[in-house]
Amino acid sequence: MRDEKDESPRFERDFRPAYGEAVAVAPGVQRLTVNNPSPFTFHGTNSYIVGDRSVAVIDPGPEDEAHFQALMAALSGREVTHIAVSHTHRDHSPLARRLKAETGAIIVAEGPHRAARPLHAGESNPFAESSDTAFVPDVALAHGERVEGDGWALTALLTPGHTANHAAFALEGPEGIVFSADHVMAWATSIVAPPDGSMADYMASLERLLQRDDRLYFPGHGGPVTEPAAFLRGLRTHRRMRERAVRERIRAGDRLIADMVKVIYRETDPRLHGAAALSVLAHLEDLIARGEVVTEGAPSLSGLYFPAPGL
Repeated sequence: MRDEKDESPRFERDFRPAYGEAVAVAPGVQRLTVNNPSPFTFHGTNSYIVGDRSVAVIDPGPEDEAHFQALMAALSGREVTHIAVSHTHRDHSPLARRLKAETGAIIVAEGPHRAARPLHAGESNPFAESSDTAFVPDVALAHGERVEGDGWALTALLTPGHTANHAAFALEGPEGIVFSADHVMAWATSIVAPPDGSMADYMASLERLLQRDDRLYFPGHGGPVTEPAAFLRGLRTHRRMRERAVRERIRAGDRLIADMVKVIYRETDPRLHGAAALSVLAHLEDLIARGEVVTEGAPSLSGLYFPAPGL
């Protein structure tokens, strides 16, 4: 039996973004990458064009003029019937409105932006400015609902966790392709940040995808995931190890999230420690719900955390 450490995901950071260029990545699938690199977006956000003469665009991206012009050039001579949006962070969804106005396409998604849970008294949403709260799809998709075009079909796979309204899209065909957006990426783990995100939902969504037999993932950032089942198992192991590390830090006497982050994420880029603190909070919310950790009042970044009695 393999050690749990050996099942951690093998991240792949070798990726050529090819800004402004429509790159064929599979039969009937092209990728265009927005020139918006950052510690959270890697080399940029990926948009995908699915189909031949009549197409769908998945995740048009942010309001970026150069990217819009590159999309329109790639779409020249083709009919755009659908715009599929995976979730409502501003690096994925805002350009959908302009693309719809230009092409008349139907926007499909799980739904408008919303938090995974209500805000606690006095709590602010650290990702509020990153959320596209103006987004409203023309059609809200349920899990398993199908969208069809000329020679292609996409099935919505609801995968909440990164956001409450996150969806992946499975492309019908022998290639076994899923557009996994920010739920599963080859270059890094997804950010799960309360109140927008939920660790319990994220883990349940991993299990939902593990029930499938897909062969290739095209994510919202970076290159493809070529062995999805093994990678999903690795992500699950990674999250369980993080959870165990949080539990161990509390048993060791750490009471503040900031102290836990210093130890658990000591090898992580300090620019990401704010996101790491939110990830720890997401784990703590889950552990509290399961009765393994206690805190006074609602869980927060500044709260004090203790092992539950008997643990």
